[in-house]
Amino acid sequence: MLKQICCFLFAAFLSVSLLAQDSNLPYSNEVNAFRKLDSATRPPKNAILFIGSSSFTKWTDVQEYFPDRPVVNRAFGGSSLPDLINHVDAIVLPTRPRQILIYCGENDLAASDTVSAQLVFTRFKTLFGLIRAKLPQVSIAFVSIKPSPSRRKIWPRARQANALIKQWLKTKQRTDYIDVYYKMFYKNGNIMQDIFIEDDLHMNAKGYAIWQKAIEPYLLKK
Repeated sequence: MLKQICCFLFAAFLSVSLLAQDSNLPYSNEVNAFRKLDSATRPPKNAILFIGSSSFTKWTDVQEYFPDRPVVNRAFGGSSLPDLINHVDAIVLPTRPRQILIYCGENDLAASDTVSAQLVFTRFKTLFGLIRAKLPQVSIAFVSIKPSPSRRKIWPRARQANALIKQWLKTKQRTDYIDVYYKMFYKNGNIMQDIFIEDDLHMNAKGYAIWQKAIEPYLLKK
Protein backbone atom coordinates (compact mmCIF):
# COMPACT_ATOMS: atom_id res chain seq x y z
CA MET A 1 0.00 0.00 0.00
CA LEU A 2 2.81 2.42 0.88
CA LYS A 3 4.50 1.68 -2.40
CA GLN A 4 1.29 2.40 -4.31
CA ILE A 5 0.80 5.71 -2.50
CA CYS A 6 4.39 6.73 -3.24
CA CYS A 7 3.95 5.90 -6.92
CA PHE A 8 0.77 7.97 -7.08
CA LEU A 9 2.40 10.93 -5.35
CA PHE A 10 5.36 10.70 -7.72
CA ALA A 11 3.03 10.76 -10.72
CA ALA A 12 1.29 13.83 -9.32
CA PHE A 13 4.62 15.57 -8.68
CA LEU A 14 5.83 14.67 -12.16
CA SER A 15 2.67 16.06 -13.68
CA VAL A 16 3.07 19.40 -11.91
CA SER A 17 6.80 19.69 -12.61
CA LEU A 18 6.34 19.04 -16.30
CA LEU A 19 3.55 21.57 -16.58
CA ALA A 20 5.88 24.53 -16.63
CA GLN A 21 8.24 22.97 -19.15
CA ASP A 22 6.00 22.80 -22.22
CA SER A 23 3.05 25.13 -21.55
CA ASN A 24 3.79 27.05 -24.75
CA LEU A 25 3.94 24.01 -27.02
CA PRO A 26 1.06 23.09 -29.38
CA TYR A 27 -1.64 21.02 -27.68
CA SER A 28 -0.48 22.09 -24.23
CA ASN A 29 -4.09 22.62 -23.14
CA GLU A 30 -5.06 19.07 -24.08
CA VAL A 31 -1.98 17.62 -22.41
CA ASN A 32 -2.49 19.71 -19.27
CA ALA A 33 -6.01 18.29 -19.05
CA PHE A 34 -4.49 14.81 -19.09
CA ARG A 35 -2.11 15.84 -16.31
CA LYS A 36 -4.96 17.04 -14.13
CA LEU A 37 -6.87 13.84 -14.79
CA ASP A 38 -3.90 11.66 -13.88
CA SER A 39 -3.26 13.70 -10.73
CA ALA A 40 -6.87 13.44 -9.59
CA THR A 41 -7.49 9.81 -10.52
CA ARG A 42 -4.78 7.20 -10.59
CA PRO A 43 -4.67 5.41 -13.98
CA PRO A 44 -5.46 1.70 -13.80
CA LYS A 45 -2.57 -0.63 -13.12
CA ASN A 46 -0.94 -2.36 -16.12
CA ALA A 47 -3.01 -0.31 -18.55
CA ILE A 48 -2.89 -0.40 -22.30
CA LEU A 49 -2.19 3.16 -23.38
CA PHE A 50 -3.47 4.59 -26.66
CA ILE A 51 -1.55 7.64 -27.89
CA GLY A 52 -1.61 9.52 -31.17
CA SER A 53 -3.91 11.66 -33.25
CA SER A 54 -7.63 12.08 -33.81
CA SER A 55 -8.38 8.58 -35.05
CA PHE A 56 -7.65 7.53 -31.47
CA THR A 57 -8.96 10.73 -29.89
CA LYS A 58 -12.39 10.21 -31.42
CA TRP A 59 -12.47 6.61 -30.26
CA THR A 60 -14.06 7.82 -27.08
CA ASP A 61 -15.67 4.47 -26.25
CA VAL A 62 -12.52 2.44 -26.89
CA GLN A 63 -12.79 0.77 -23.48
CA GLU A 64 -16.10 -0.77 -24.57
CA TYR A 65 -14.38 -2.40 -27.54
CA PHE A 66 -11.85 -4.07 -25.24
CA PRO A 67 -13.83 -4.61 -22.01
CA ASP A 68 -11.50 -7.20 -20.53
CA ARG A 69 -8.45 -4.93 -20.55
CA PRO A 70 -7.73 -1.66 -18.75
CA VAL A 71 -7.46 0.99 -21.47
CA VAL A 72 -6.27 4.58 -21.12
CA ASN A 73 -6.69 6.94 -24.09
CA ARG A 74 -4.25 9.85 -24.17
CA ALA A 75 -4.49 10.75 -27.86
CA PHE A 76 -5.05 14.36 -28.88
CA GLY A 77 -6.60 15.34 -32.19
CA GLY A 78 -4.59 16.85 -34.99
CA SER A 79 -1.29 15.80 -33.51
CA SER A 80 1.73 14.72 -35.52
CA LEU A 81 4.74 12.73 -34.41
CA PRO A 82 6.70 15.84 -33.31
CA ASP A 83 3.78 16.71 -31.00
CA LEU A 84 3.96 13.27 -29.40
CA ILE A 85 7.71 13.66 -29.07
CA ASN A 86 7.27 17.03 -27.35
CA HIS A 87 4.73 15.68 -24.87
CA VAL A 88 5.88 12.09 -24.48
CA ASP A 89 6.76 12.39 -20.79
CA ALA A 90 3.44 13.97 -19.88
CA ILE A 91 1.21 11.53 -21.74
CA VAL A 92 3.14 8.30 -21.13
CA LEU A 93 4.99 8.34 -17.81
CA PRO A 94 2.07 9.02 -15.42
CA THR A 95 0.25 5.96 -16.73
CA ARG A 96 3.19 3.56 -16.45
CA PRO A 97 1.53 1.28 -19.01
CA ARG A 98 2.41 -2.30 -19.82
CA GLN A 99 1.63 -1.72 -23.49
CA ILE A 100 1.44 1.34 -25.75
CA LEU A 101 -0.45 1.57 -29.04
CA ILE A 102 0.53 4.42 -31.34
CA TYR A 103 -1.52 5.85 -34.18
CA CYS A 104 0.28 8.81 -35.68
CA GLY A 105 1.97 9.91 -38.89
CA GLU A 106 -1.06 10.60 -41.05
CA ASN A 107 -1.12 14.27 -40.11
CA ASP A 108 2.62 14.51 -40.73
CA LEU A 109 2.13 13.41 -44.35
CA ALA A 110 -0.96 15.57 -44.84
CA ALA A 111 0.80 18.70 -43.55
CA SER A 112 3.05 19.04 -46.58
CA ASP A 113 4.01 17.24 -49.77
CA THR A 114 7.61 17.65 -48.64
CA VAL A 115 7.10 15.30 -45.67
CA SER A 116 8.44 12.01 -46.94
CA ALA A 117 7.84 8.49 -45.73
CA GLN A 118 11.45 8.43 -44.60
CA LEU A 119 10.89 11.52 -42.44
CA VAL A 120 7.83 9.95 -40.81
CA PHE A 121 9.92 6.83 -40.16
CA THR A 122 12.70 8.91 -38.60
CA ARG A 123 10.24 10.74 -36.38
CA PHE A 124 8.70 7.45 -35.28
CA LYS A 125 12.10 6.06 -34.34
CA THR A 126 12.74 9.16 -32.24
CA LEU A 127 9.45 8.72 -30.38
CA PHE A 128 10.11 5.02 -29.92
CA GLY A 129 13.56 5.72 -28.49
CA LEU A 130 12.25 8.27 -26.02
CA ILE A 131 9.62 5.86 -24.75
CA ARG A 132 11.99 2.93 -24.44
CA ALA A 133 14.59 5.09 -22.66
CA LYS A 134 12.10 5.69 -19.85
CA LEU A 135 10.16 2.42 -20.04
CA PRO A 136 12.59 -0.19 -21.39
CA GLN A 137 10.25 -3.16 -20.85
CA VAL A 138 7.07 -1.68 -22.26
CA SER A 139 5.46 -3.35 -25.26
CA ILE A 140 4.94 -0.97 -28.19
CA ALA A 141 2.61 -1.49 -31.15
CA PHE A 142 2.25 0.78 -34.17
CA VAL A 143 -1.15 0.94 -35.84
CA SER A 144 -0.58 1.54 -39.54
CA ILE A 145 -1.46 4.86 -41.14
CA LYS A 146 -4.95 4.48 -42.57
CA PRO A 147 -6.20 5.28 -46.11
CA SER A 148 -8.49 8.25 -45.50
CA PRO A 149 -10.55 8.99 -48.65
CA SER A 150 -10.05 12.74 -48.22
CA ARG A 151 -6.29 12.25 -48.28
CA ARG A 152 -5.82 10.00 -51.31
CA LYS A 153 -2.73 11.91 -52.40
CA ILE A 154 -0.81 10.72 -49.34
CA TRP A 155 -1.67 7.05 -49.80
CA PRO A 156 1.58 6.14 -51.60
CA ARG A 157 3.69 7.83 -48.91
CA ALA A 158 1.53 6.26 -46.19
CA ARG A 159 2.19 2.79 -47.61
CA GLN A 160 5.91 3.54 -47.78
CA ALA A 161 6.02 4.83 -44.20
CA ASN A 162 4.03 1.83 -42.99
CA ALA A 163 6.42 -0.55 -44.73
CA LEU A 164 9.51 1.14 -43.27
CA ILE A 165 8.12 1.07 -39.74
CA LYS A 166 6.91 -2.52 -40.11
CA GLN A 167 10.33 -3.78 -41.20
CA TRP A 168 12.15 -1.84 -38.49
CA LEU A 169 9.89 -3.08 -35.71
CA LYS A 170 10.78 -6.64 -36.68
CA THR A 171 14.28 -5.90 -35.38
CA LYS A 172 13.03 -4.75 -31.97
CA GLN A 173 11.82 -6.78 -29.03
CA ARG A 174 8.33 -6.48 -27.56
CA THR A 175 6.92 -4.71 -30.58
CA ASP A 176 4.09 -5.25 -33.04
CA TYR A 177 2.95 -3.74 -36.30
CA ILE A 178 -0.83 -3.74 -36.66
CA ASP A 179 -2.14 -3.41 -40.20
CA VAL A 180 -5.39 -1.54 -40.59
CA TYR A 181 -4.58 0.03 -43.97
CA TYR A 182 -5.43 -2.93 -46.19
CA LYS A 183 -8.34 -4.03 -44.01
CA MET A 184 -10.19 -0.85 -44.97
CA PHE A 185 -10.54 -1.87 -48.62
CA TYR A 186 -12.92 -4.27 -50.30
CA LYS A 187 -11.45 -7.28 -52.09
CA ASN A 188 -11.96 -5.46 -55.39
CA GLY A 189 -9.56 -2.73 -54.25
CA ASN A 190 -12.13 -0.03 -53.54
CA ILE A 191 -12.00 1.85 -50.26
CA MET A 192 -14.86 1.23 -47.83
CA GLN A 193 -16.55 4.63 -47.95
CA ASP A 194 -19.28 3.70 -45.48
CA ILE A 195 -16.85 3.30 -42.57
CA PHE A 196 -16.07 7.03 -42.55
CA ILE A 197 -18.12 10.00 -41.38
CA GLU A 198 -18.97 12.94 -43.64
CA ASP A 199 -15.46 14.41 -43.65
CA ASP A 200 -14.03 11.24 -45.26
CA LEU A 201 -11.26 11.40 -42.69
CA HIS A 202 -12.57 10.14 -39.38
CA MET A 203 -14.32 6.83 -38.83
CA ASN A 204 -17.73 5.77 -37.63
CA ALA A 205 -18.55 2.70 -35.56
CA LYS A 206 -18.15 0.43 -38.59
CA GLY A 207 -14.60 1.66 -39.04
CA TYR A 208 -13.73 1.18 -35.40
CA ALA A 209 -15.17 -2.34 -35.52
CA ILE A 210 -12.59 -3.12 -38.20
CA TRP A 211 -9.86 -1.66 -36.01
CA GLN A 212 -11.08 -3.64 -33.02
CA LYS A 213 -10.80 -6.88 -34.97
CA ALA A 214 -7.33 -5.95 -36.21
CA ILE A 215 -6.01 -4.78 -32.83
CA GLU A 216 -7.50 -7.39 -30.49
CA PRO A 217 -5.01 -10.21 -31.24
CA TYR A 218 -2.07 -7.96 -30.39
CA LEU A 219 -3.24 -6.70 -27.01
CA LEU A 220 -1.46 -8.15 -24.01
CA LYS A 221 -3.59 -10.24 -21.76
CA LYS A 222 -4.03 -9.38 -18.09
